[in-house]
Amino acid sequence: MSTATVAATDSSRPMLGAQLDQLSINCIRTLSIDAVQQAKSGHPGTPMALAPLVYTLWNRVMRFDPQDPIWPNRDRFVLSNGHASMLLWSVLHLAGVRAVNADYEHLGQLAVSLDDIRHFRQLGSKAPGHPEYHLVSGVEATTGPLGQGVAMSVGMAMAEKWLANRYNRPNHEIFDYNIYAVCGDGCMMEGVGSEAASLAGHLALDNLCWIYDTNHITIDGNTRITFTEDIAARFLGYGWNVLRVGDANDIDRIQQALDIFHKTRERPTFIILDSHIGYGSPHKQDTAAAHGEPLGEEEVRLTKRDYGWPEDATFLVPDAVRDHFAAGIGTTGPAAHARWTELFAAYRSAYPELALEIDLMQRRELPRGWDAGLPTFPADPKGVAGREASGKVLNVLAQNVPWLLGGSADLASSTKTALKFEGAGDFEPGAFGGRNLHFGLREHAMVAIVNGLSLSKLRAFGSTFLIFSDYARPAIRLSALMELPVIFVFTHDAMGDGEDGPTHQPVEQLASFRAIPGLVLLRPADANEVVEAYRYIMKLRHEPAALALSRQPLPTLDRGKYAAASGVARGAYVLADAPDGNPELILIGSGSEVILCVQAHEELLAEGIRSRVVSMPSWDIFEHQTREYRDSVLPPAVTARVAVEQASTLGWERYVGGFGRIIGMNTFGASAPLKELQRKFHFEPERVTEIAKETLGEARLRSR
Repeated sequence: MSTATVAATDSSRPMLGAQLDQLSINCIRTLSIDAVQQAKSGHPGTPMALAPLVYTLWNRVMRFDPQDPIWPNRDRFVLSNGHASMLLWSVLHLAGVRAVNADYEHLGQLAVSLDDIRHFRQLGSKAPGHPEYHLVSGVEATTGPLGQGVAMSVGMAMAEKWLANRYNRPNHEIFDYNIYAVCGDGCMMEGVGSEAASLAGHLALDNLCWIYDTNHITIDGNTRITFTEDIAARFLGYGWNVLRVGDANDIDRIQQALDIFHKTRERPTFIILDSHIGYGSPHKQDTAAAHGEPLGEEEVRLTKRDYGWPEDATFLVPDAVRDHFAAGIGTTGPAAHARWTELFAAYRSAYPELALEIDLMQRRELPRGWDAGLPTFPADPKGVAGREASGKVLNVLAQNVPWLLGGSADLASSTKTALKFEGAGDFEPGAFGGRNLHFGLREHAMVAIVNGLSLSKLRAFGSTFLIFSDYARPAIRLSALMELPVIFVFTHDAMGDGEDGPTHQPVEQLASFRAIPGLVLLRPADANEVVEAYRYIMKLRHEPAALALSRQPLPTLDRGKYAAASGVARGAYVLADAPDGNPELILIGSGSEVILCVQAHEELLAEGIRSRVVSMPSWDIFEHQTREYRDSVLPPAVTARVAVEQASTLGWERYVGGFGRIIGMNTFGASAPLKELQRKFHFEPERVTEIAKETLGEARLRSR
């Protein structure tokens, strides 16, 4: 009788350590098989192959307290090949990881119950098809789009280095955790993984370990049809320490490789793990199918027979397995946590201000006086570029919030995101205390890394030109999906770099950002709106924000004459109004086009036309206001409306209605000086005035 059958039928007989190891591994495998089979959906092969690795990491190696899965100095585990999510759901359940809610309150119940696993991939289950950070405690990052997880793990490793540099003191090593990321062939093929690996090697992040499951299978078949490069040589070239474990089932060899990682200095570690999809299931010849679909009832029985598992038992968790995990991570994790808690109590007594920073950071709260000294810009017809105002604000905020840091994709001097105050410094190999991060020409990895920094509770920003946000779109989407308060500083938001032509002129980017649920987009109209945009962004705890800023100077409005810029906090506000507050025409603009609306408004007033100017920096914020407020800004009775924006017109219909007009872009731009482009595409005050009159005339005809 097999060890599994013994455990299931006769708990009185003691088991040896190796037997318990194998029983636990097979339990992870069979839970995965059963869940995928019952869901009739999912990927059983990779969980079957990688169960020994995940078991070794969780029950032998990682410092992780199942009772407190957000303990600040825990080791991080990232499943980058997220289609193998049953690996994670199985081990979270077996380890007894407890749930924590969005307010960081410990709820007590299991993060993933056996019932959740029974309802794998079903509505309401805490065992969804891919790991979801905001949904399940114990998940360190939302993964699924291949390459994203490993790229985020680089941000986590950078965060640990920064935290250790700032907060550790002699005999008070508060931060010294490691980051483990499991990845597969897809993560190696996707470019974001390569970008991130290159930077990690440059930074010599020796707290980072990637374990590469090289099973030679993708959905379309064996990887030899597309992927024959020497991965080991590639990572050696990146500056990583490369190790190989030839048998994915040899847990002692796996642990030995991880021990070498712990001893390696000034290089990240890359462990190549040779596995076979659906290992332990020799009956199924179609390995690609084993990777991407359920095994089928007959194959499930045969596979369980190979494991020595009761063939007809489903979702079986022997008591011996629960006890083994309780004696492993269930004991070592809380013990490590208790030692850290005692150390942190002493640290709090010795360094109370630093301890308070850590407390605030972990709760995503801001320090007292975080907005002290923010600039106020005087009225100026020549004005200030949005990017220039942003740089000034960032430098004030970063001094007030010590854990605010970030950088750009090789454009800091152009996006004005360099932090220049004394002590800001650069984050570089051996100098991990710098607040300026240099990502190089790696936009996609930059945003994924910023996500990793935010997952580590730092307040992080990344920057590039708005047009190049396209290179980072998948990671931006994940920022919103994970509900991370990251900051994207995008400059050159329209035609301000006119001579560079349409390749550098964003047209569809604003509309596409507005389509991402949970992403707050702000396009400020002048320097004071930039200040208020940051004031709003910094208070966010569960939403990412993107700033679209001008390259060219924008006139700074006279706030004695026009409404206060604090209206930005409501997404849209009445900037200038008809003398009686009863407009017959509304001009709506964002960013650099608001001044066109203001100029047209002044001309219309001079002609006796009662117009209103609405500055609308953020659709998302405005849509979250009450109906009463929205109607007060855009009275439904006023149907004569004109929206002006140097971008795609898509979506503006909701604000101008069926009778309004939109001055925007329905083509790509062109290469020419800015003034010529404004003339060509009708972004001039006289054109706004002309169209406004036409729209008002049509409205008057309809009212007769």
